[in-house]
Amino acid sequence: MGFFTAPSSVKKRKRTENSGPAVKKSAFTPSGAGKKKRVEDEEISSEEDDEGRGRAVDDSDDEEDEFADETAADKRRRLALQYLENTKAEIEEAGFNAEDVDRDILAERLKESVAEDKGRIYRHLADILSFSTASHSHFGNDTKALTGIAACHPYVYTVSKDRHLTKWLIPDPTSPAKKPKQVLHARCASKKSDKGYEGGHIDEILTIAASQDGKFIATGGRDNWIVVWNPETLTPLKIFKQHRSPVMGLVFRRNTNQMYSCSADRTVKSWSLDELAYVETLFGHQDEVVGITALANERCVTVGARDRTARLWKIVDETQLVFRGGRESKKRKASDGDYFAEGSMDCVAMIDEEHFVTGSDNGSISFWTVSKKKPIFTVPVAHGKPDPLPPFQYTAESTSTFPPPPPQPHPITALAAVPYSDTFFSGSYDGYVRVWKISSDKKRIEPVGRLGAPQDPALSMEVAVVEEGTGTTALSKTVTPSRTRVEVNPPARGVVNGISVFEAGEKRGVRGGGVAGDHLYVSVALGKEMRLGRWLKVPGKNSAVLFQVPRKETKLESLAPVVGMSGHE
Repeated sequence: MGFFTAPSSVKKRKRTENSGPAVKKSAFTPSGAGKKKRVEDEEISSEEDDEGRGRAVDDSDDEEDEFADETAADKRRRLALQYLENTKAEIEEAGFNAEDVDRDILAERLKESVAEDKGRIYRHLADILSFSTASHSHFGNDTKALTGIAACHPYVYTVSKDRHLTKWLIPDPTSPAKKPKQVLHARCASKKSDKGYEGGHIDEILTIAASQDGKFIATGGRDNWIVVWNPETLTPLKIFKQHRSPVMGLVFRRNTNQMYSCSADRTVKSWSLDELAYVETLFGHQDEVVGITALANERCVTVGARDRTARLWKIVDETQLVFRGGRESKKRKASDGDYFAEGSMDCVAMIDEEHFVTGSDNGSISFWTVSKKKPIFTVPVAHGKPDPLPPFQYTAESTSTFPPPPPQPHPITALAAVPYSDTFFSGSYDGYVRVWKISSDKKRIEPVGRLGAPQDPALSMEVAVVEEGTGTTALSKTVTPSRTRVEVNPPARGVVNGISVFEAGEKRGVRGGGVAGDHLYVSVALGKEMRLGRWLKVPGKNSAVLFQVPRKETKLESLAPVVGMSGHE
């Protein structure tokens, strides 16, 4: 809301010849902690001129007396009414007649805004979307492995190891064309001395993020730089060089141009792109910070690779909560013969303001809540294991008596969630992007299926006892297949180095509150190599794939469309 406290410099302003009567200094002295809190919470508008500011300070005593006996519920009601008035004023300024605007839309907007700010909105999308029938289309140009992808409807941006930045236009859901079209392309020079160098990276680009309003694109690279780009022309606006090691992750705070970055120098930095300025640095991780995520509140969650911790950073308070992984319960070790220790925590995605998921190199996906230091649920070997190696790949003997080494799980290389919903996605190099659902009690992770592939019964089957040799089990007794079923042309061949999710189409109400588009788009960056190294070669393509997930034809389609909502997520 557009309220700000009066700065101390205004309260101490001296009277000038043209400033009118002197401002009376407030002498209010609270008698208790409750009154002091109310005084600090009182806010006035800062959009007035100097005379108006002086009068506002002078009138603050009257406002304090007026709301002195106000309860917390009364204050929330008063602020809600003020928010409605401000919203109507915005609509009038935009050229709409406020009398023609339906009051239910304003109430829904208020409810969704408050719920999102507090992390209480929770949309149930997993049951209304048809993931197995999702259509997909591959797109890309002749580049090395893609290392990141970011979406800002109706555009998708990709980056690669050979310093390519490409802008793609996503076709309309009603259009016969399904393949994204290249709009702009920029390639950075390999060094500053190259002819035609106009700014940008001089080494591999490792990550990308797009602001929700479409005003900024930010990329981070192995050259330790963060480059801010103009999306209209793909020309650099600003280069930040504060990091001392490669920039591993970037994320924008929702509905703002505040950005957070993480780096191999073990720091997390905050930036304000409205001013193109650096804000502050946060310390705490004991190893490279390889993943970062954020939603609407001024907080972010990071993962620290081999320090095996996830950290929730409260930016305003400059504090952090530490969540330690790498620990398996005695019950888990005893129930499963195939035990794989967690060596590195590599990716993270926030579900809402209170919950997040992490992925590790041992193939496990853990579900966390900010109120507990240990994961409340873990899915082991989430993307299965490959087939055992043939003899010629692990021994030089023509007739070897040694058994093949045990297959290792596919590591989790990317995670992405639909904000404030029960649905998230994970990627590895098994050829599929897998869909997961948070249970209604927010205590379990349940497999939904694979994007663009028929439902695999083994992914969702629950049994009382897991038979030996059929798979592994978590405490939920959800079976995970021990090996990945190989298909000739899986939709996501290669290493999934990035996932970006957004909604489009007509907005409709969903169970749990809020609205959702008719189509969910999942864009995936693929490569033959891992994002941060070349120690693994995987058959596949250096390209991207766009999944379009439709709604199921159910009774929920009878819900009336929500008028006045745009397709931008």
